[in-house]
Amino acid sequence: MFVYTLKTKISQMRTLILIAGLIISQIGFSQPKVNEIKFGSIKGEVIDGILNEPLPYVTILIKNNLGDTIKGGITNEKGIFDIDKIPLGEVLVEIQYIGFKTVTKTLNIGNGNFNINIGKIFLEEEIDSLDEVTVVAEVSTIQQKVDRKVINVGKDLTTTGPTASDIMNNIPSVSIDQQTGNISLRGNQNVTIMVDGKLSNIPPSQLLQQLPSNSIKTIELITNPSAKYNPDGMSGIINIVLNKNANIGFNGNINLGYTYEKYPKFNSSLDLNYRNGKFNLYGSYANNIAEGINYGVVNRLEQKSTQYFNFFNDNNSHVFKVGLDYYIDDNNTISFFTNQNLFDSTFNSKNDLDYIDEPRKTQNFDADTENSTSQFNLAYSRKTKKEGEKIDLEIDYNYFDNNEFVDFTHINFESLPDYSDQVDTERQSWTVNFDYVNPLSEKTTLEAGLQLRTFNNDMFYESDGISIDPTIPGNYIPTPSTIFNYQRYIYSGYGNLKSALGKFNYQLGLRIENVNESSEAEIIGELSNQTLKNTFDYFKVYPSLFVTYAPTEKGSYQLSYSRRVDRPGVGQVNPIRNWTTPLVSQIGNPNLKPQFTNSIETNYTKNLKKGSLTAGVFFRIIEDEINTALLIDRLDVNRIILSDGNFDNTTAYGIEISSAYKLAKWWQFNASFDYYAQTQKGVSEELTKPVDEATVYDIVRETVEVDNVLWNFRINNSFSASKRLKFSLFTMYRGEEKGIQITRKPMFMVNTGMRYTLFDNKATLSVNYNDIFDTMKMEFETDRPFAQNGEFNWESNTWYVGFSFRFGGGKYRALQRKRRDNNEKSGGGFM
Repeated sequence: MFVYTLKTKISQMRTLILIAGLIISQIGFSQPKVNEIKFGSIKGEVIDGILNEPLPYVTILIKNNLGDTIKGGITNEKGIFDIDKIPLGEVLVEIQYIGFKTVTKTLNIGNGNFNINIGKIFLEEEIDSLDEVTVVAEVSTIQQKVDRKVINVGKDLTTTGPTASDIMNNIPSVSIDQQTGNISLRGNQNVTIMVDGKLSNIPPSQLLQQLPSNSIKTIELITNPSAKYNPDGMSGIINIVLNKNANIGFNGNINLGYTYEKYPKFNSSLDLNYRNGKFNLYGSYANNIAEGINYGVVNRLEQKSTQYFNFFNDNNSHVFKVGLDYYIDDNNTISFFTNQNLFDSTFNSKNDLDYIDEPRKTQNFDADTENSTSQFNLAYSRKTKKEGEKIDLEIDYNYFDNNEFVDFTHINFESLPDYSDQVDTERQSWTVNFDYVNPLSEKTTLEAGLQLRTFNNDMFYESDGISIDPTIPGNYIPTPSTIFNYQRYIYSGYGNLKSALGKFNYQLGLRIENVNESSEAEIIGELSNQTLKNTFDYFKVYPSLFVTYAPTEKGSYQLSYSRRVDRPGVGQVNPIRNWTTPLVSQIGNPNLKPQFTNSIETNYTKNLKKGSLTAGVFFRIIEDEINTALLIDRLDVNRIILSDGNFDNTTAYGIEISSAYKLAKWWQFNASFDYYAQTQKGVSEELTKPVDEATVYDIVRETVEVDNVLWNFRINNSFSASKRLKFSLFTMYRGEEKGIQITRKPMFMVNTGMRYTLFDNKATLSVNYNDIFDTMKMEFETDRPFAQNGEFNWESNTWYVGFSFRFGGGKYRALQRKRRDNNEKSGGGFM
């Protein structure tokens, strides 16, 4: 028995030894030799720790034990990163994102652990070094995303000032006309302005004057929007994203500002928020009370006349917002907010006209304007059980009411008696959005949606002036009244498919629209009444394509295409006179048709050790281009009529380069350069010179082509004297610009500023001195239809003092409401 048992155990031991040997040998063969492996990889997913949502475009740095960066990358739209070709050994992984605490992990690549998945990394909001109420960056940075360029305004000294209008010239690719308030993107005024992804009935120039600059978090330049966006605007969309109050409990922020050169300008704002449990209640108020002057001179060479312009305006605006978010449960949220805007303005103009050997002629122009805007927005969001799948429904209503009374008085104008004009405007718009997002797989997402947009504009014009009777020369009759109605209905749907293939990310989109437009102008005169009617119905398809290729972690390429439309604005089709001076009037063209643009652009982003570089090129083909027509007034050949018309197809192209770089711990700069070229076409009329005094003037009309080349350069330096004290120096140069009407001369400006934080970083004091050399002015010359030159000036050499104080507590962010059109979250703030 004993011998048998011993033999059995020996046999079993031999069997176990044999099996163990086979396993060990198998492991040995399956493991690669250390000298055969030179690199490893690290992947993971970055999540917002409060919202529990993926964070895209988060910076991932891989450093060696000396602290030097050896690899890097960013998370994709789903918050996922995968960095390969990392050398063996101990490495430090840093996950960095503006407004969140940096997360670091020490890992060891090798010893059987070559491809490491660190799973989900949850980021928490930074409380100590950033604002508790609004999370902002310390300096401006520029991010090139798949379909937009994002300028993080943050606490940059050059972007402090009374209103959004004051900081727009500091933004790459953007410029604003300080005389008219018109904004341009890539040298073109056909741009759509949005606030938190929403359109407004407020005129853009007035809207920018009402927005406090310190309420702005980022400005998004969406130059080639996808099919998910409305296709309006040839040069794209400027979306102003406001700071959001997003902490638990009661919080607030108060801002005060004062600007002065020749007249005082005050602005202030108050932002309050209360979050507790299932409710988030927020409200805000802002005002802007400003007096200002503009002045200029225009020389008409052939007539040897000079016009002197002096404008004075007194503007007062008040903006209110109240909103409520109700979190029904983790998957369902309903939100409501209302905006109420009140604006009144007094505008006085004295226009003097001098001829040789004639007494001075003077026109005094006094205008009183009052308008109000009401916006009501209701949104519902639902997340399904499937991760990433959600449904959003949003209803938005906008109402705008404007009353303008203008009084004209004339001295030494024989043919121009005194008169008054009154224009009443009422606009209403509805927008209904339904959006659906469905992740089909880990790498593929489908987006789809439906939208209804309605717009109705009613205007009534009345005057006690007189006009020349066209049937009896020299006979004067009362100026006719005009009732103008313009309606637009847009029914649209879109689909977007996003996916990834290796190092390529792509997005295919298609938007379809059916548009019904109609206008009717009823002119009520003493001799006869007439009605002008126009109707445009069209069905259009707007495709889009985006491709991103990232061959390495340090650089990426983007290629995009989109088709867009420019629908004529109300002012462009309105036959009522928009404005007038003794020698120039502007009138709309009711027959104006939309223009369509096919745009393609490519961008390259390079991540440097201490900064980044972005370069891009774009090309556009413009169909039925809308441009200026310069016409001679048939009732007075010395006067010009400005209007718009449709012209032949044309092209435009441009180059943009921007960079952010940290030269030292105390010195960082952002620089940008842009170059645009376009052949513009328009109609111009000229008078033929008479052979003798008895000869009647002939009017010759011709189509004019102008090759416009425009380039701009901006550089912003930020200097840190200490943790509390910072300085800035900003320089801008805008090159010569040729247009159908005028050629604008180059413009140059230098701004400087200081910022100091106090009260444990809860308060900030800012001081800016703008246009320190007093060089900003608009000089021009033209020979159509008359040879002229001149210049206009405004209050640009200004001092600004601002103070900001935040109060309250709370250490995590509330769920923010959905922002339409870019599928991001927002809540609170102004507008």
